[in-house]
Amino acid sequence: MASVSEMYDVGWEEMRDKLRKWREDNCRNSEQIVDVGEELISEHASKLGDDIWIIYEQVMIAALDCSRDDLALTCLQELRKQFPDSHRVKRLSGMRLEALERYDDANKHYDAILQDDPTNTAARKRKISILKAQGKSTEAIRELNEYLEQFVGDQEAWHELSELYINEHDYGKAAFCLEELMMTNPHNHLYCEQYAEVKYTQGGLENLELSRKYFAQALRLNNRNMRALFGLYMSASHIAASPKVSAKVKKDNMKYAAWAATQINRAYKLAGRGTKENKCSVKAVEEMLESMQITMS
Repeated sequence: MASVSEMYDVGWEEMRDKLRKWREDNCRNSEQIVDVGEELISEHASKLGDDIWIIYEQVMIAALDCSRDDLALTCLQELRKQFPDSHRVKRLSGMRLEALERYDDANKHYDAILQDDPTNTAARKRKISILKAQGKSTEAIRELNEYLEQFVGDQEAWHELSELYINEHDYGKAAFCLEELMMTNPHNHLYCEQYAEVKYTQGGLENLELSRKYFAQALRLNNRNMRALFGLYMSASHIAASPKVSAKVKKDNMKYAAWAATQINRAYKLAGRGTKENKCSVKAVEEMLESMQITMS
């Protein structure tokens, strides 16, 4: 099989820069990282200088995603030689044990880290991830709540807690977590969209109206958010169909739904530019809109 450098006619510098770009963009394209990184560290390690250590870590995590324990172990051994007492390397050792489903051994690694450094947030999060992997959602929720009492500003933890509550169908608490996220980052369209989805799921006229408002806010922040566009259409449609609303509210929401339907149709017609698959998608969307009895005027 041809090497990455031969297939794409790139040198080791371009491969190094590509890995750096993926790190900076926080990309989880593990298969590509393994393909590029494995060749880079096996054939050009001596040219990489101090960059080699962060590349070893990056490639190791990607290798765990791809079930490449051989490559992960190779990277880990090099990191252990260079940083024998590093908590970061010990955490990577624990992550490898997690990938092998040796959860008790992984927990021992994290407990050792926390004994030396009780404020090590990464180790605490890994322990919570083990509970989640074992299907112990109740315990994971309890531990995550305790963690957030100490590290209230951790947005990643709030988002994870909201996902756990959603999986448990506890939508009220999931909404609270997303409200915390929106307060700290009000310009994140994904948080607005997810909050709107939770409110839509809770149901009831008040929640539907709140849902519609936050779908609209998500669209203001990112007018290409198709989930928010569909959400605006669905929430406005349900409000318009409710027998509890006044004629004015019904008319307004029919207008919102019709606008969203028009935007959805337009987006599907622009995407694909007349391909056979796209025509089928447009037809499906039109049938969906018709079934909801929304007037597109």
